[in-house]
Amino acid sequence: MARFKKNTRPEVLTHTTTTVAQWLEQQESQDLLRFITCGSVDDGKSTLIGRLLWESQQIFDDQLNVLQTDSKHHGTQGSDIDFALLVDGLTAEREQGITIDVAYRFFSTPRRRFIVADTPGHEQYTRNMITGASTADVAVLLVNARQGVVTQTRRHAYLASLVGVRHIILAINKMDLVAYDAQVFDTVRSAFHTLAESLAFESITAIPLSALKGDNITTRSAQTPWYLGPTLIACLETIDAHPAAESRTVFPVQWVNRPNSDFRGFSGTLASGQLAIGDEVRVTASGQTAKITRMVTADGDLGTANAGDAITVVLDREVDASRGDVLACVDQPLEMTDQFEADLVWMTDEPGLTGRTYEIKLANQWAGSSITNLKYCINVNTQAQESCRELKLNDIAVANLALSKPLVFDTYGQSRTLGGFILVDKYTHATVAAGMIRHNLRRAQNVHRQALSICRQDRERLNGHQGKVIWFTGLSGSGKSTIANALEKELHAQGKRTYILDGDNVRQGLNKDLGFTDADRVENIRRVAEVAKLMMDAGLIVMTAFISPFRAEREMARELIGEINFIEVFVDTPLDVCEQRDPKGLYKKARNGKLPNMTGINSPYEVPVSPQFKVDGTNKELNKVISNLLDAI
Repeated sequence: MARFKKNTRPEVLTHTTTTVAQWLEQQESQDLLRFITCGSVDDGKSTLIGRLLWESQQIFDDQLNVLQTDSKHHGTQGSDIDFALLVDGLTAEREQGITIDVAYRFFSTPRRRFIVADTPGHEQYTRNMITGASTADVAVLLVNARQGVVTQTRRHAYLASLVGVRHIILAINKMDLVAYDAQVFDTVRSAFHTLAESLAFESITAIPLSALKGDNITTRSAQTPWYLGPTLIACLETIDAHPAAESRTVFPVQWVNRPNSDFRGFSGTLASGQLAIGDEVRVTASGQTAKITRMVTADGDLGTANAGDAITVVLDREVDASRGDVLACVDQPLEMTDQFEADLVWMTDEPGLTGRTYEIKLANQWAGSSITNLKYCINVNTQAQESCRELKLNDIAVANLALSKPLVFDTYGQSRTLGGFILVDKYTHATVAAGMIRHNLRRAQNVHRQALSICRQDRERLNGHQGKVIWFTGLSGSGKSTIANALEKELHAQGKRTYILDGDNVRQGLNKDLGFTDADRVENIRRVAEVAKLMMDAGLIVMTAFISPFRAEREMARELIGEINFIEVFVDTPLDVCEQRDPKGLYKKARNGKLPNMTGINSPYEVPVSPQFKVDGTNKELNKVISNLLDAI
């Protein structure tokens, strides 16, 4: 039987008489606490975790030898051991002396097991802090005793509260650099309590520390006789931070398990509640019900499953369910919505704009989504509500979102599984935001689609042709309106019912309230796409002549209108030709600094990747261009 290697440090408890199986059994019986370390850069988070691993006797001889060698090589602590190197594993982290990614470490004491996430302090890596905090029970928030409470301290405190962390251990670190001054400790503690008054913390425990020297980590320090509270490890061992278990049953389906024609089950992890053989469950989306006949796991069948169990549920009848559906007990129904208010934390350099579409992932459910209203942003220094038109990296905001279809949901305070979500960019597949649902919007239940007697097919039959949307895009002066106008004349001569939505004309009426910022451009195109869809539903051939500079909004229009009904026409005219034409004098104004948001000059134009039709805007044979377009239509 394999045995743990003996550690030669005299204070370390050896495991030479404990088998691996016995040790694992002992570990499984212990309580597990998840916590994060957070705070501003260079406050000593990685050093603190390294010291915890050292003090809890989790470092063996080979690791110690490597650590001593690395400490000498990097030289950050002179001849002393640099405990941060135990956690900062990336080359870039060691070179810069900072934490970039979230580092998870596991350790235990005789009283508890721990999973700790070391999160970055730099503002640009705030998204990684959210990742670590989302599963934490406790946050160890470090503050540099010399610097006190800073902006990133406030940001991490606010974010910890936002994602549901209710217990803070305020680790006032580097007390050795302020001569263990009790007044400094009291000043920092008071400042943090003031900022935390409006946050939802249930407990705040302040501890004076020196992670580098080991003061008040596992034993009381003789340097702080004025401090009478617990050591850090004692606080971690005794804090009661586990949230009350949710009683409702929530089982998100991860995949349909069909290894052969004789077996069909629904696999996933039971997020909350309990399931047992014979329970009657409902597929929330379809409303179908069935009884559980088996619950299969890798270790055999279960009679009862609890939250956290990975199971495959077998039902007594066929139901319409697939990945993304959520099963619940019939006597504990879940709600669905397609509109809600949420807290958003923006996680990318690309700005978040009202009207732009993103993919939303809520539990295992996916749908299209868009921000319909940015209500306000939060100033992390003052916690004041400030107006905003767009979201920038690390902004925290309250916004309304609309979804392309109803999803099963709950408020984040009631269920992290059904209340927490991410927004994903459709094209780069990058996570752009993390969100926490505040509440459902009543309009989602108060607005219902009205069935009409006359449908699109009836109108098309009367018109004698199908409705279409021909979407012209290109730079200002490229010739979009000229080509669209010539095309409409030809279609009109053929007896077709048509209409042109021209950019300048629409901005004089429907969109007269919009400017030319990125956010306004997005909203401009969203409105036009909705109007074009209505006109197409009336059986018209609709032509839109808009710069529509952003690929995301053109794709939004395509999805809204439908691939089969949407023809994208890229009028490809070089910028220098457009400037020579300059029919409205806009380029001249932009070059003179009088027009700050001119597409092609000081605002980007994203060229279509695969338009259905590409027109050479320098081609003077307009009749030939129109003939080719008619063939395409």
